[in-house]
Amino acid sequence: MEPRLLFDGAAAHYRRYRNGYGDEVIGHIARELALGKRSRVLDLGCGPGTLAIPLSRFAGAIVAVDPSEDMLAEGARGAPSNIQWIQGDSSRLADLPLGRVGHVVMGRSFHWMKRAGVLADLDAMLPPDGAVVLAGPGRAPVEPPWEPVVQAVRRRFELEWRVSGESFQQSGRHHIDVLAESAFSVISAASFHRTVRRDTEQVIGLQFSFSHSTPARLRDRLPDFAEALGAALTEANPGGTWYEEVTTEVLTARRS
Repeated sequence: MEPRLLFDGAAAHYRRYRNGYGDEVIGHIARELALGKRSRVLDLGCGPGTLAIPLSRFAGAIVAVDPSEDMLAEGARGAPSNIQWIQGDSSRLADLPLGRVGHVVMGRSFHWMKRAGVLADLDAMLPPDGAVVLAGPGRAPVEPPWEPVVQAVRRRFELEWRVSGESFQQSGRHHIDVLAESAFSVISAASFHRTVRRDTEQVIGLQFSFSHSTPARLRDRLPDFAEALGAALTEANPGGTWYEEVTTEVLTARRS
């Protein structure tokens, strides 16, 4: 499937229901990159601006790139004026009107890419002191408490999804291992932990932000899926309050 279609119809759900990164993570990235008014940062695979928007408070300019028009439109709605939104994907970086950027950040997007090739392109693009920052789950992410219930309903609706063979999930190779073989082999890591509270409606809405259960994939089955999932979640947890332990790992990779 084309990258621009992976999250077809998911943008509004992504922005509303996906976990943000939190002030601790954003502040850490800003300090790691020494962001200031003269900083120009590329957010590659930006989605609806989950990283770009909060980072724009610290940088002079953010160049936010994503293959999905819907994600870009959702991100641009009410966004700060120092963010430039560009449609494109990681396979054609050299063809995009990016201008000069000092650093690159990626949040929950690198696993969709041909990672070694992207890092080689970034090596050619970034200045000598430029860094690549990845923000996402750690090496051993903890499954949210509702996931077994959701998986059972997904199987009933035949919504299993195979992701790219270059991904962490499919290849078994963590981002750290891929970075270590690239020009950006000097890596520092920091982890941040928090608890996120959700109700049943939020857990259902979250599922429409994932590539395997987007509104575009479900089509006219969306109401039936939502109803079945709501019933299963209520049976599993009649109180309707769910607590997710979220760990975000930030990898900062530089050249030696």
